[in-house]
Amino acid sequence: MTHFCSFDKGGYLFLPSYVMRTHGVKQQREAVKKVPRKQLEPVFEALDTLGNTKWRVNNKVLSVVDRIWAGGGRLAGLVDRNDVEIPEELESDDEAEKKKWKWKVKSVKKENRERYSLRCDTELKLAVARKMKDEECFYYPHNLDFRGRAYPMHPHLNHLGSDVCRGILEFADGRPLGKSGLHWLKIHLANLYGGGVDKLSNEGRITFVENHLDEIFDSAEQPMEGRRWWLNAEDPFQFLAACMTLTEALKISTPESFISHIPVHQDGSCNGLQHYAALGRDKLGAAAVNLVAGEKPADVYSGIAARVLAIMKIDAQKDPETFSEARHAKILVNQVDRKLVKQTVMTSVYGVTYIGAREQIKRRLKERDAIADDSELFGAACYAAKVTLTALQEMFEGARSIMNWLGDCAKVIASENEPVCWTTPLGLPVVQPYRYQGRHIVKTSLQMLTLKRETDKVMVKRQRTAFPPNFVHSLDGSHMMMTAIACKKAGLSFAGVHDSYWTHACDVDNMNRILREKFVELYETPILENLLESFQESFPSLEFPPLPERGNLDLNEVLESPYFFN
Repeated sequence: MTHFCSFDKGGYLFLPSYVMRTHGVKQQREAVKKVPRKQLEPVFEALDTLGNTKWRVNNKVLSVVDRIWAGGGRLAGLVDRNDVEIPEELESDDEAEKKKWKWKVKSVKKENRERYSLRCDTELKLAVARKMKDEECFYYPHNLDFRGRAYPMHPHLNHLGSDVCRGILEFADGRPLGKSGLHWLKIHLANLYGGGVDKLSNEGRITFVENHLDEIFDSAEQPMEGRRWWLNAEDPFQFLAACMTLTEALKISTPESFISHIPVHQDGSCNGLQHYAALGRDKLGAAAVNLVAGEKPADVYSGIAARVLAIMKIDAQKDPETFSEARHAKILVNQVDRKLVKQTVMTSVYGVTYIGAREQIKRRLKERDAIADDSELFGAACYAAKVTLTALQEMFEGARSIMNWLGDCAKVIASENEPVCWTTPLGLPVVQPYRYQGRHIVKTSLQMLTLKRETDKVMVKRQRTAFPPNFVHSLDGSHMMMTAIACKKAGLSFAGVHDSYWTHACDVDNMNRILREKFVELYETPILENLLESFQESFPSLEFPPLPERGNLDLNEVLESPYFFN
């Protein structure tokens, strides 16, 4: 691995590597190339920090994964290695029954295609893990997407991947747990277990772990032959890896001296909404997403779920003859919980559409086998998506006003047939790539090829709808890179997965202090004022809407909030 020093110099030693994945968008590539190297030094330093983290394969977890996979999958989130049988064709002439059969066949074929894809993906990941299992350490060079979010350049087995990938990987360098590390390892275990345990206070999470030490020891020592308690966790393979580490530590006379390789995560609480609350100095929004201190973590997903349930209970009382969705409301009243709405809430600030929300909720309902009939499932998901988006709009007016302002600015610019451009707080230029595609047909003696190429015409609607989520992504990418640089200077190992920051258990306290300081530092700059000023300088003849009203949140409260990242 080499250090990045320009757009196309750095990353892999023998493969062409670029600091940004521009996907052929010429304007974005040229924008980055034109920027003076000095301006991009913080970005290069952050990428080098992420790329210098040493990794290795956790062979104990890999052996468990291999055993489950050899037995046909199906456990701990691994896909079933067998296909679902296609239902036999009905002999009945009943049209309704035939329609149901067709829906079922279509659903089974889709399921089998998905299983095939997941099997290929798993085989590829495991092949890489087996190849690397005897290596002392290896590295993941990182580069950026066009918004400034960092990703490992290796596409298969990496720490941005699924629970299987994360469970298989660990830091190559180990550090003694110490008293602080033992404390954070227990909290990490509770977080990985999930199921509401991760929403308890830190003391509550530690109590949960200490009350289940027998199950933790059994999981670590007999993962397949024992009671298999670890399979109840939301992230089972990561949970198993942490069980093994805690068990080994507690089995020796001085647990604090145990050398741990486990990355301990600190995750933002609905991080997109945290950024909006900071941008708008929104006190109400800040309290909902833990920007201010509380006795236990505020859970925005449970709050939205409660509001959705309240709306559905009212709708369920209505007459189905005059209100067709009353039937769906009655079916869904017993299905509403934080898990049903979580993905939609998470992606709402990144511009999730009604169709996207419908598919997310449909998947959750399907996982539970809550509604057997596929056409009924579709209708229920449509209704639930509409209600969830309504609840979101009611609860986060401050975030919505900033999203609307960003969208309005983008519309003004895109209406002049110009893409929306801005510079992140770390000096990275961003150009939205959304243009109409032209087609160029090439005829040969064997075939006719259709080549796509960019036209000069920008997609106004796409430029507008994509700008708010892309802008927030550029801010959370900046926060992560600022934290990475500061952690490197403090001597910490660091890995970042967007809004999830990882370090050794013994260093979590230091990382928590740094990431809070960097968040405050980021938002002490007048971000929206600078953005508006850059738009006015680039387009002096255009009129932009005034900045939205903002609250009076004291950002320094973030420094004292224990559950801001937790």
